[in-house]
Amino acid sequence: MKKYILNSFVAAAILFTAACKPEIETPAGTSAGQANFSKYIAIGNSLTSGYADGGLYLEGQKVAYPNLIAAKMTSVGGGAFTSPFFTDAQANGSGYISLTALVNGTPTLTPVAGNGWRDTPTNSRLFKYSGEIQNLGIPGMRVDLSFDPTLTFSAANPFFERLLTDAQVGKTNYFQYIQGRNHTFFSIWLGNNDVLGYALNGAVTVTGDPTTVLTDKVTFSSLYANLLNALTAGGQKGIVATIPDVTAVPYFNTVKPSLLLAAARAANPAAQAVFIQTGTGSVRVATDEDLIRLPFQSAGLFGQGTIPYGLHPLNPIANNWVLDKDEVIKVKDYVNSYNSSIKSIATSKGLAIADTYAYFNQVKAGIMVQGIGINAAFISGGAFSLDGIHLTPRGNAVIANVFIDAINAKYGSTIPTIDATQYRGVKFPDAK
Repeated sequence: MKKYILNSFVAAAILFTAACKPEIETPAGTSAGQANFSKYIAIGNSLTSGYADGGLYLEGQKVAYPNLIAAKMTSVGGGAFTSPFFTDAQANGSGYISLTALVNGTPTLTPVAGNGWRDTPTNSRLFKYSGEIQNLGIPGMRVDLSFDPTLTFSAANPFFERLLTDAQVGKTNYFQYIQGRNHTFFSIWLGNNDVLGYALNGAVTVTGDPTTVLTDKVTFSSLYANLLNALTAGGQKGIVATIPDVTAVPYFNTVKPSLLLAAARAANPAAQAVFIQTGTGSVRVATDEDLIRLPFQSAGLFGQGTIPYGLHPLNPIANNWVLDKDEVIKVKDYVNSYNSSIKSIATSKGLAIADTYAYFNQVKAGIMVQGIGINAAFISGGAFSLDGIHLTPRGNAVIANVFIDAINAKYGSTIPTIDATQYRGVKFPDAK
């Protein structure tokens, strides 16, 4: 059950609400421009919900980028923003991982048990959140699953089930759930999981698990248009975000074949190559164009056995651990297609576009933001949390500014940007 959700490493959405059009004075020198921020909602998946370090927990929820944006919107007429936070007593949420040691560059990652489950020890349902919310972020949500015709995803996904009434569970899909919010402005960052779940499983699809399947390109475009049609039905303005290149995150650029081979040769100079099983079933020598999944570094498999695992063609690294170079090309093609649809549909509706695809590629190369160096290195890069996919508090602050800059440029508003230096990257063992 948990594998069904976590394989997609979901991306979440947050909604922002207030009264229909409250009387909120805008400070001198600021302006909402052509937009109305009095009731902002954020649609998305785990990235939007504040999911980080392999779980959804209170600290991550509080610094989710929509919360940071909403706080800055108050200076230009934005209203209250309510997120479905775990209580202090449930602060560990679904559980997450922490960095407990870092010795000679080798991390020790330790699970922190969740305390937000209402049916322990099975850990299949989280404590319900009741009351009106503007944070509709659902880890694991995809564009295709937003329209789930079987209505099973709302019961199978504990993050979605948590936000639904008992009467809605198994009877409401995400598209139905986000409607009727009476919003004046929206953000939507959805679609990552339509390709990411496939990539995270090494391009191996699992029967009965829709999160491991690529969404058809034409279907994606059609359903994304349906989402935007619903969100703009009342003439509302908003912002869409593109989908990052999955190869730009630490999950896929940390465990390189060249590094594995160097480590193997340090122990045994006779080691000749790293061997992988490709998506076609063949076995060949790996190159750094082949992307090995981050969890492989702690799986304890490499070099084990009478025929050393991964170091002999008769015992290669299994296909599900690797996104081989041909699969990388396929994944990139789907991402580019999805982004083309997102931009085209958004442009036709006059919406702002946050190009997170371009931003993450800049982060992969390394950039300076407000005097801070940020890159895609695992742990030390500052942008990505310990799961290698989701954002640190600092990463959320910087991505919030990507949204804010795009909103201001499109609508002539003057939403202040966020001081990213006030937010941490990965929390090191000696950090308080």
